[in-house]
Amino acid sequence: MKITYIHHSSFLIELETMTLLFDYTEGVLPEIRRDKPLLVFASHRHGDHYSEKVLDLIREYKGIRYIFSDDIWRSGLPAEILGDITSMKPGQEQKFWFENGGVLENPLKDKEADIQVVTYRSTDEGVAFLIKAEGKTLYHAGDLNNWYWEGEPADWNANMARDYSAEIDKMKGMEIDVAFLPLDPRQEEAFCLGLDEFMRKVCVSHVFPMHLWGDFSVIAKLKEMEISAPYRERIEDIQKDGDCYLVD
Repeated sequence: MKITYIHHSSFLIELETMTLLFDYTEGVLPEIRRDKPLLVFASHRHGDHYSEKVLDLIREYKGIRYIFSDDIWRSGLPAEILGDITSMKPGQEQKFWFENGGVLENPLKDKEADIQVVTYRSTDEGVAFLIKAEGKTLYHAGDLNNWYWEGEPADWNANMARDYSAEIDKMKGMEIDVAFLPLDPRQEEAFCLGLDEFMRKVCVSHVFPMHLWGDFSVIAKLKEMEISAPYRERIEDIQKDGDCYLVD
């Protein structure tokens, strides 16, 4: 698969039979093939994860399906494209089938689903996505993270850690080919708590840090820390918007 880092928490993943776009708000979109279905994901309504710009893609790509967290209210979306939007709440599973260039929610007789999407509850807003397609498993965390903040009450941070662990434990021991995980420099010394716990509990082959707010130095910072020794070789070194990676 080909993975392009677009900006902040947005990635484009090109598979053999489909293209996946996550949490696009700004940045240069690579050329997207029109002969494959395009699935556009938005993990929640925050302005750094969702923009109405993605709704314009339907004018260019006919084989498109939007998969949005249900906190992006359907009442605020254009009525004419509601049939192309799937809203998912936390803890939900949805399968999709490709037919005649389109993406269908309803099962096709005697045909295995082309893609399966499972959602997890974010510790902030919306959902995280776990995706199975073409024999691969992908995970995009959205804002599911251990949001420990200096200055917050101790019980607030303790509850945050508990809630995060509860969601990640649902994936404990799972084998994931590619994971996109927050590594937020604004958390200062707590910047890697969520990523570190995820990597210790889940078997991930390639991890792409995101939610960096343009500070790519935190990737090298984590890789230099002793705690990352068991998994540092699996952390991709994103340097700038537009970086591309080929992943088996």
